[in-house]
Amino acid sequence: MVQRDHPSKNIISGLNERVTRSRSTSLAHFAHSAFVASFEPHDVGHALSDANWVNAMHEELENFERNQVWVLVEPPPHCNPIGTKWVFKNKQGEDGVVVRNKARLVAQDYEEPFAPVARLEAIRILLAFAASKGFKLFQMDVKSAFLNGFIEEEVYKALYGLKQAPRAWYERLKKFLVGQGFQMGSVDKTLFLLKHGKNLLIVQIYMDDIIFGGSSHALCSKFSKQMSREFEMSMMGELQQTPQGTFVHQSKYTRDLLRKFEMADASPQMTPMSTSTALDADEDGNEVDQKVYRGMIGSLLYLTATRPDIQFAVGMCARFQASPRESHRIAIKRILRYIKFTPEFGLWYSADSSLSLLGFSDSDHAGCRIDRKSTSGTCQFLGTSLVSWSSRKQSSVATSTCEVEYVAAVSCCSQILWMLAILRDYGLTYGRIPILCDSSSAISVARNPVLHSRTKHIDVRYHFLRDNYGKGMIDIVKMASENQMADILTKPLDLETFARLRGELAVSSLCLFLEELVVGQGVDKALIKGETEGLKCTDSGLSSWL
Repeated sequence: MVQRDHPSKNIISGLNERVTRSRSTSLAHFAHSAFVASFEPHDVGHALSDANWVNAMHEELENFERNQVWVLVEPPPHCNPIGTKWVFKNKQGEDGVVVRNKARLVAQDYEEPFAPVARLEAIRILLAFAASKGFKLFQMDVKSAFLNGFIEEEVYKALYGLKQAPRAWYERLKKFLVGQGFQMGSVDKTLFLLKHGKNLLIVQIYMDDIIFGGSSHALCSKFSKQMSREFEMSMMGELQQTPQGTFVHQSKYTRDLLRKFEMADASPQMTPMSTSTALDADEDGNEVDQKVYRGMIGSLLYLTATRPDIQFAVGMCARFQASPRESHRIAIKRILRYIKFTPEFGLWYSADSSLSLLGFSDSDHAGCRIDRKSTSGTCQFLGTSLVSWSSRKQSSVATSTCEVEYVAAVSCCSQILWMLAILRDYGLTYGRIPILCDSSSAISVARNPVLHSRTKHIDVRYHFLRDNYGKGMIDIVKMASENQMADILTKPLDLETFARLRGELAVSSLCLFLEELVVGQGVDKALIKGETEGLKCTDSGLSSWL
């Protein structure tokens, strides 16, 4: 909730007259207490009617005082101070219970801020690495992070909302971590590593959320205390991991999404897209509400952070946002029916997984009915842990299957090289990284150092695949088409093939994963329910990704 009208006489005066209350870190306590308000105010007057929101507003102003954000002065001549506005938002836990009322007084500055933000692939690499090494991971949140940055400009407005604020916060945090002996990642500037003898501490930054873990509990404890001394922190505690591995999912978000678009009671589907579906512009079809359609696309794209099984279908439907028709809405509703069938699905990072790096590359040929461009599909694994994937339409029309497969392999190679740089920072070294491709002709082009008539038309920029093969960085290897895992990212598949490839990508529900684990060890299935009942898995959500 955003509110611009906030009379200072109602808020700033009487700062020391804050309504007395206490906050518990227990979710159960919050769920059965009156220490948080369950509603979001529609204006300042509404907020001032509730003691919990008054406390939240006072807490924000106290943060301003503590961090010395501003000094109240008369505006200089010819200066037009930029106004402020209140933003009210409830923060929910994994089970949907409101755990905190957040009131933010921000500047009316709508320019986009810039600060380094961790790529999702980087976070998945950390999860896979930690699971394989048996590291415990922790999460902390910096209170009012954007108030902790230092800026050099003389600004007549609040720091929150300034386009400089995220960057200023990152620079201060970076300076602090480097001062404590951390090394910044060579390519990922949100990754910080501290090596202490044989022990390793890894810190991954996502704006004001910090995920950290390592081989030494003492190092983790020391880091937590250092951060608490320097900044005001909310320690979220240890991430919920099992001895067998880590499960990342967005089940709560999925249920909320289905309710939002009134699909909670819809009949489920077992695949996200029918093999007979061939979407085109459908110019003669009935137009549908563009805003609602785009909302569905945006919501589903957010879900693809842990659901590679819907990546292709969502990407296909996203191509028609400019002028959606009834056929496109039917297609996107089928995706919603599919996630209704699989709401608890997510990604499994096994503790038994190795850290070997492997890539898969595939493509359809001229699959788009509008411009006949092809779709590349790639996925990258650390052992059995899927850490990166993509499903993208190629930028130009290809004249052969050899060309489309070659271009897809180039995309896979590019991602592999980025991951190699990240993993070197983790202390891992590799020889040639295999990229599995089911096109013999594309493999021949990649391995052949001589350009000939069949490859002249392929853009020069794509030949860096051949260059990296020559340097010994990657190897491109033939595999059977039926075992090509990237196939799920390039086209609609029949149920049997789709379910098989989805399982090989380690996409399923936690209970199914644990069933396979314990039954494989000779444990009765009847014991599984008791072992998993009440277990809270990692519910993904970017701002609190774990």
